[in-house]
Amino acid sequence: MGKNRMKGKHLRKIDFPSDIAKSLALNIMTKHYKHATHDEKLEILKNVLLKPEDFLEHHALEPLARALVGKPKLKTNYEVHMLKDTGSFNVYGEQQISQNAYKQMESAIRLPIAVKGALMPDAHYGYGLPIGGVLAVENAVIPFGVGLDIGCRMALSIYDLPADHIRKKEFELQKALRRCTHFGNEGTLDFEVDHEILERPEFQATELLKRLHNKARYQLGTSGTGNHFVEFGEVTIADDNTLGLDPGNYMGLLTHSGSRGMGAAIAAMYTKIASQKCKLPKEAQSLAWLSLDEEAGQEYWLSMNLAGDYAKACHDVIHANMKCAMGLNTIAKIENHHNFAWKEIHDGRELIVHRKGATPAAKGEPGIIPGSMCTRGFIVSGLGNPGSLNSASHGAGRKMSRTEARESITKKFMKDQLTAAGIKLIGGSVEEAPYAYKDIETVMSCQQDLVKIEGSFLPKIVRMNKR
Repeated sequence: MGKNRMKGKHLRKIDFPSDIAKSLALNIMTKHYKHATHDEKLEILKNVLLKPEDFLEHHALEPLARALVGKPKLKTNYEVHMLKDTGSFNVYGEQQISQNAYKQMESAIRLPIAVKGALMPDAHYGYGLPIGGVLAVENAVIPFGVGLDIGCRMALSIYDLPADHIRKKEFELQKALRRCTHFGNEGTLDFEVDHEILERPEFQATELLKRLHNKARYQLGTSGTGNHFVEFGEVTIADDNTLGLDPGNYMGLLTHSGSRGMGAAIAAMYTKIASQKCKLPKEAQSLAWLSLDEEAGQEYWLSMNLAGDYAKACHDVIHANMKCAMGLNTIAKIENHHNFAWKEIHDGRELIVHRKGATPAAKGEPGIIPGSMCTRGFIVSGLGNPGSLNSASHGAGRKMSRTEARESITKKFMKDQLTAAGIKLIGGSVEEAPYAYKDIETVMSCQQDLVKIEGSFLPKIVRMNKR
């Protein structure tokens, strides 16, 4: 780390009112003032402490100012909140979406804090918000509007190799996938890895984050269960792409995973706190929220952002390990979150936009929308459609629940599908069989107003958890 990196010991001359405020200060100094001296950083922080209200609109210092402004804490329990009588939201791909997902979104848009919403064409039933649900609220965050796997994301590395390199090096690539990846809730990689995320001061901000630090170290560079994967495949870049890449076919590595046990623990704790504070009718109980003006809301926001950065770090480690193992040269990397909440300006006001299983798609923003292990996914750039709150689908979306897939799809049927498509599968289960998912081509046709297709990714060697 650089010699100007600020640590907790450098703040001994300043009396912060809480560990949250101290952690925010360290993070801001590291992120936005990396070239300032320690004395300059201390002077900035002293000024914010002295008059935090003067910094509530500062581009970098606003989070710290909000934590210091001294708004009164809310009562242990809110009064019972009633839902609004009505609420509307935009729907993309209406015929692709089940009624139970609609009903979930109808409850969400009727929350007193809800401002705008949208349902993506891959939407299906979830817990809290439906998967594929987008909800903008005012000055609050809904832990289960983000979900258990905080910061679940996609990452694609494109290499300076032709797509047929996969066929030529098939054995070596499978061997590298087996050695350099790990899936599931138990165990870790067989070799030690490191990343600067583990030095982040936010890990000392709350007792929960302190306890999760060792787990984060242990699970760094690993992937979860379910539909998480690491796969080599053929990248095709379109002739009219706006990504700055030469059109053609390349070898690529695509990963899908999130913040592991860390995100799940954060989600569980703050959902419990929210449900104790925010009493809602039965149909909306899982949508309990935390105000960003209270300490619990600030703690969750800080923890959520750290978990999102940790999810990115896990992808970084996986891609670095595969690059090293195979001697690869990366010419481009595209990545995006899809289980997260962002502060964004919509219709001239700041809102908290929850995208649970939805891809950010602001004007020109690159992203990845995968299909299934047998079908192509898409490299896209956002069109900035305000009707979808600058969002798009995060994949094909399930047409069968995991239970339905287990009960109706045989291993032989899935194997036949994979063989016909020329896919090599390491691990995996019938829960993630291609037949359990919606048709990605249909899903993409429903969101032509949301994203521009820049290219595609076709899986060839897939690594998943084995159930």
